[in-house]
Amino acid sequence: MNQTKVSVVIPMYNCAETILQAIDSVYEQTWTGDIEIIVVNDGSTDNSRAVVESYIKFNKRVNIVLINQANAGVSSARNKGIKSSIGEWICLLDADDVWLPNKLDRQLHILEAHPEIDFLGTARNGEIFDRIGVRILDTLNKISAKELLFRFVFVTPTVIFRRSILSDIGYFDETQKYAEEGNYFIRITHHYTSYLLNESLVITGGGKNHFGDSGLSSNLWGMEKGELKNIRLAYRMKIIHFTEYLFFNLFSILKYIRRVYIVKVRTWKRNFSFFNFQR
Repeated sequence: MNQTKVSVVIPMYNCAETILQAIDSVYEQTWTGDIEIIVVNDGSTDNSRAVVESYIKFNKRVNIVLINQANAGVSSARNKGIKSSIGEWICLLDADDVWLPNKLDRQLHILEAHPEIDFLGTARNGEIFDRIGVRILDTLNKISAKELLFRFVFVTPTVIFRRSILSDIGYFDETQKYAEEGNYFIRITHHYTSYLLNESLVITGGGKNHFGDSGLSSNLWGMEKGELKNIRLAYRMKIIHFTEYLFFNLFSILKYIRRVYIVKVRTWKRNFSFFNFQR
């Protein structure tokens, strides 16, 4: 697949300290095919724009397009980048995340061996998914839209998908601030063949916890409202029937309560450790 062109879309908002690590992780891939990087500066107020402009200026051989727009949110930035891309395959990467060097190589090898796959995600941060519901997961797993309501295994910086998907599915919902990737990936997975490569090939947020630490994921109630909205979407799309709709709402609320508890315990432990250190 070295003749394949891959487009990597990176939304950027006030990420001057991490954006070059994200870009470098793409250029350090063991896969040597044609890659374009599209960085969408979503109205950053720090020097993120200048950092990327300097990188482009002093690295003439890199294929980077920098797009600047007024702040409109991550979904708007991703959509802008996707619409500006030309690759046969599209990857998403956030400005504070990095790919492991073999990420693209592993995914494109799988896609070449399994041409029926339209959308492929991986694990992250050293974790491997053991199951979804009662289903035990293997190395390569076909994932249904309903299964994503049990456990959302697709994280934005891990995915790669065919450009042809866009003609049917369209783009991210720019009106949804939280769990917006859930909305998009549920729509894709319902209509296209989607798989999970159960290998950890991405480091997100420097390896921070998946929720409750910083960024949008730190707003637990906002995230929960986004997840409940995605359940309503699944019901409207007839992915689930009414009884399942009620079940997944209850299941989601219980997960939310569990997350709140975990964050409180985590905060208490940090404060306790800090107190002991101060003594």
